[in-house]
Amino acid sequence: MTHYNTSFDQDIHIISESLNSSDIMIGQEESTLLGLKIALAVLLSIITLATLLSNVFVIITIVMTRKLHTPANYLIGSLAFTDLLVSILVMPISIAYTVTHTWTFGQIVCDIWLLSDITCCTASILHLCVIALDRYWAITDALEYTKHRTARRAAVMILVVWIISICISIPPLFWRQAKAHEELTVCTINTDQISYTIYSTCGAFYIPTVLLILLYGKIYIAARSRILKPPSIYGKRFTTAQLITGSTGSSFCSINANVHMEHPHTSETPVCINHIKIKLADSIIERKRLSAAREKKATKTLGIILGAFIVCWLPFFVVSLVLPICRDACWFDPLLFDFFTWLGYLNSLINPVIYTVFNEDFKKAFQKLIRLNNAS
Repeated sequence: MTHYNTSFDQDIHIISESLNSSDIMIGQEESTLLGLKIALAVLLSIITLATLLSNVFVIITIVMTRKLHTPANYLIGSLAFTDLLVSILVMPISIAYTVTHTWTFGQIVCDIWLLSDITCCTASILHLCVIALDRYWAITDALEYTKHRTARRAAVMILVVWIISICISIPPLFWRQAKAHEELTVCTINTDQISYTIYSTCGAFYIPTVLLILLYGKIYIAARSRILKPPSIYGKRFTTAQLITGSTGSSFCSINANVHMEHPHTSETPVCINHIKIKLADSIIERKRLSAAREKKATKTLGIILGAFIVCWLPFFVVSLVLPICRDACWFDPLLFDFFTWLGYLNSLINPVIYTVFNEDFKKAFQKLIRLNNAS
């Protein structure tokens, strides 16, 4: 009897130690999980803050720098404003939802957040399209397009971008209203509407991506032909008056031209005109060289923007299109989907960084503003 009691006590002791060990392990796992959640929240907060500040700097740079007050830069400024809205309206709430995986903000906030998310992210993508379209028109039909490249035209293009974006984001609100009274634990688009999934993903990503690739291909070909074409003034005829007034040595040669008019047999004027031709040729060659360099840089910048856009958004939209179609036949890790979502948001940070690093005009204006702030 004593033997059995002793054995029983030992079993109780072992079970008790096992339970205590399990409690300790569970506590350690919970602490580790909490630490990971805090680290994730800090990382996403840093990305959000960097997105906000970088886009604010681009907007301020455009507003404060008169040289950047052009229709093309107004489009870039509008893109920065759109990405700024992403960092204010979308990313902060997404941090809480990504970290906790539980929606606690109610139906109304869910609807507003989804509307803001789809609208702003779509508008950011479509801005890249209108910037590429503006660039394409400017490089392929420079003389004619310059006449129509106005602030008003840029405003119309921006308005069209926002109208299309709203048309893509509004439909889910109509079938979400039927569930307004229910308690929410998740806030997502109803993927049962396959037609909307195809409509939204094509309108927000696939069609703009095809358009961007086509436009960039044409821009690259046009820019390359300009870069490879050797500068020359041959084939362009200039009058004597144009040669005289268009040269850096115009004051000296104008005097010689007047002398020639009074004394037609003087030999100085032909020498002067030859001098003007040489100067004018050098001037034209230099302008073409600088123009080719600008075209090369602008094309490179656009290419980097296109590459960054595809890398950031392609995984998200592939998953967003495939999962609702294959339904139960497919399984996808929610954590990986969160990663793809934030990779898409990261594009709103990359856009202003690319412009400030690779666009020489923005870079100089930005550095000038920094110097002014430091001086004050």
